[in-house]
Amino acid sequence: MRHVPNALTLARLLVIPVYVVLVLECDGGQSILAALVFGGAAITDQVDGYLARRLGAQSAFGAIADPLADRILIAVAVILLWHAGRLPWLALAIPVRDGLLVAAAPFAIARGYRFQVSLVGKVATWLLYASLAFTMVTPPGTAWPRWLFWAGLEQGLPLGASVGWFAAGVLLAAVAARVASAALTRHRAIDVAGLVALVTLVAACTTV
Repeated sequence: MRHVPNALTLARLLVIPVYVVLVLECDGGQSILAALVFGGAAITDQVDGYLARRLGAQSAFGAIADPLADRILIAVAVILLWHAGRLPWLALAIPVRDGLLVAAAPFAIARGYRFQVSLVGKVATWLLYASLAFTMVTPPGTAWPRWLFWAGLEQGLPLGASVGWFAAGVLLAAVAARVASAALTRHRAIDVAGLVALVTLVAACTTV
């Protein structure tokens, strides 16, 4: 029983390729089956943490692999749904942030930093899980799952603050370029909610 939490974490990682195939084969990112696979993987996130605490089976592997599995699953879902036209390009702030955090993790661990998930972080993760799953089961153009997504992004901004000034500069430059492009071409409206979320991310990064 003590190995069950880690087994669930590994299962969450192994199911990602299945989820990728289901989304790529569906029409416009809308797939009940993909949403069920994604939702099931999300539920294991809650279950493995609960079992690890209940069984006293916390491990160094789980402390790293569990949040890493969450980050990969959410990042993959965001990229695929963006590719399918279901999320705006500003949503890519999630995989960019997580990629920077994963890259910085070895250096942080080597310096004794301990990664702990806060209540705010859990709320942010579940908002993202819910919004992405609802996006997959609702018709294109449905707005309310996107609002859940932006709420999850903004709740999770403190988790990305450690990326520092460099990431802030890159993101701020991207926002400026997008605003200028929209102002000049007028071919596409700016997603205001996403712009606010990304600017807030920049502000969080620059307050490190």
